[in-house]
Amino acid sequence: MTTRVLVTGLGATTPVGGDVADTWAALCRGDSGVTRLEHPWAEQLPTHIGAPVAVDPSDVLDRVKARRLDRSGQLAMVAAQEAWADSGLDITELDPERVAVAVASGIGGVTTLLSNYDNLVNSGPRRVSPLAIPMLMPNGPAAAVGLFIGAKGGVHTPVSACASGNEAIALGIDLIRLGRADVVVAGGTEAAIHPLPMAAFGQMMALSRRNDEPARASRPWDKGRDGFVLGEGAGIVVLESYEHAMARGATVYAEAAGAGITADSHDIAQPDPAGLGATRAMRIALAEGGLSPADIVHINAHATSTPQGDVAEAGAIRNALDGHTDQVLLTSTKSMTGHLLGAAGAIEAIATVLALHERRVPGTINLEDPEDIGLRVATSTSDLPAGDIAALNNSFGFGGHNVAVAFRSHS
Repeated sequence: MTTRVLVTGLGATTPVGGDVADTWAALCRGDSGVTRLEHPWAEQLPTHIGAPVAVDPSDVLDRVKARRLDRSGQLAMVAAQEAWADSGLDITELDPERVAVAVASGIGGVTTLLSNYDNLVNSGPRRVSPLAIPMLMPNGPAAAVGLFIGAKGGVHTPVSACASGNEAIALGIDLIRLGRADVVVAGGTEAAIHPLPMAAFGQMMALSRRNDEPARASRPWDKGRDGFVLGEGAGIVVLESYEHAMARGATVYAEAAGAGITADSHDIAQPDPAGLGATRAMRIALAEGGLSPADIVHINAHATSTPQGDVAEAGAIRNALDGHTDQVLLTSTKSMTGHLLGAAGAIEAIATVLALHERRVPGTINLEDPEDIGLRVATSTSDLPAGDIAALNNSFGFGGHNVAVAFRSHS
């Protein structure tokens, strides 16, 4: 018998809100977190806009502890503290060897790495921080979350570019179903609003250059889209086995029903135009969750606002649902948050869970001249039906990584 996995805690810090409640309210209002960057270096780049977090982590975390973390680690800690408190769990009442962590990052501590390199070049080796290595290593945020909780069941860091956060949630489901943990704190974090990553993405022609209209720059499925907007933030969910959650009377947001992970083996940066790997990932998630295409009423799409990716994903969705598309409401919350890279899948998982829990889907903003993708896109907050319903959260990353996670409503 397959172990059921429940979502019992949520935490987030995003470009539109400093916690889950504010983020969800902003998404349902259609607020944009994209703004003109105030850094002087931004003016030197083709793209001057981004989506920084609405609440700086220094306003939330203890100052001394925050200084020992890269910004990506700080954001992860903000989200993890909220999720852990929201779950109502207490490590002193748990077996710590049955508690695990899976917190992903697509890029890791890039700001720490680059700032310490600048210190080395400009001032010599004595100016390099003795904390640079634990701050810059990609598993630094996961390790910090594990230490905060006291988890001893394993601390993991999936790294699969923009699919990382969703893959961490998939790993959390697996850890519980394999009997290796009763509780997994899972999600993703990213903090890469820095001149080098932005210059590199700009050289790839991946970023929007709609500098004069920041709030209108991220526009998935719109014919005028010209690239994604780089965002930062973190999203964390607490996953728990059904038996463990029910035994303590936990509040349950949704069931994490299944996950599918595939690879395109097509190109390091471009998606397979036929979307075959993405289609398989969705089909695997459905099969693992005991779901059929007819059960799906909502999909939070990866839809970053790039010319190729949005169309390829739409085709993959149509293929995966095998004609059962009339009942599906599609949305891209990236139209409001921008693209949070390794944190994107985790933030969007939270939005997917809340959509099922509250029976409403945030609309996609900036869809003024839509492509004909053969799917219904919510352009304003829209209701979901009553009864047992399910949704998919899609994430795809450079390298051809495809991850789909299926969630089911819980009553």
